Amino acid sequence: MQFIGIQKQIRRNNQKSILLLIAFPLLVLAAVFAVVYFLTYDEYGNPNPDLAIDLFVQAIPFVTAIVLVWFLIAYFAHNKMISLATGAKTLERKENMRVYNLVENLCMSVGMRMPKVQIIESDALNAYASGIKEKDYTVTLTRGIIDTLNDDELEGVIAHELMHIRNKDVRLLVVSIIFVGIFAFVVQIAFRGFLYGGMGSRRNNRDSGKLMIIILIVAAVAYLFSLLFKFSLSRRREYMADSGAAEMTRKPWALASALKKIAPNHHVKVKSEEVQQLFIENTPKDTSANFFGKLGGLFATHPPIEKRIQFLEQF
Repeated sequence: MQFIGIQKQIRRNNQKSILLLIAFPLLVLAAVFAVVYFLTYDEYGNPNPDLAIDLFVQAIPFVTAIVLVWFLIAYFAHNKMISLATGAKTLERKENMRVYNLVENLCMSVGMRMPKVQIIESDALNAYASGIKEKDYTVTLTRGIIDTLNDDELEGVIAHELMHIRNKDVRLLVVSIIFVGIFAFVVQIAFRGFLYGGMGSRRNNRDSGKLMIIILIVAAVAYLFSLLFKFSLSRRREYMADSGAAEMTRKPWALASALKKIAPNHHVKVKSEEVQQLFIENTPKDTSANFFGKLGGLFATHPPIEKRIQFLEQF
């Protein structure tokens, strides 16, 4: 399998980030128009496209403002939100010099700024990188992976995460998490509203029930499209990170050995299904943090770990 150069990959990822910043808001607006269209009728009970368009145009500024506020909050607080979802805490240098030495030496070898280091107090074996801006870049490791892997294996895992940072994969993934989260949130709210509808009159209940059904269907369809956008980020980036890590450490066998140990015990409990995609291993059984977890597993952004091991063993 051949891979393009790192600079070309970075440019492609930056271009995809821009496309996502355009595509997701357009998808939000399309979903809003669909809801307005299916709820707008004339006096004879027939669909009224002209009125629907007028109402949609009036709603655009409000929808745009809400999406913008959501994105800005997530943009500036994404690391804290991801840490809350995973339970990650800062790992001080004095707490584990071994980890810091491995991260520092790898960064020095490729001339990159050392990211922050965090730890999740879990016996599971897993890791992820996160961050949008250079000062926010973070490598997070579980207690299990630190205690279980030897130095060469742990170095391979850290190198894999550093490659995600160098390739700007983390920026792309965080942007997708922010926007997919909008649809996941709306679907959950609409589903709960449908199950636990208002307690008013029968007519009000019927009208609110119809509203919730339409919102639920439209939001679910938009959520599926957003998952397709996320899936379009391609599993190829995992192979590229594996390849880059093998080149960085010159020990492809070490990362392959680490993945073999990670495979049977990688499940980390998190509070957000979308954050699962950041981890070095994320099988469908891990995507069960919310109502659409199993469905989201069909759109997994990671290739099977067995294929990644086979790829590394070819070096």
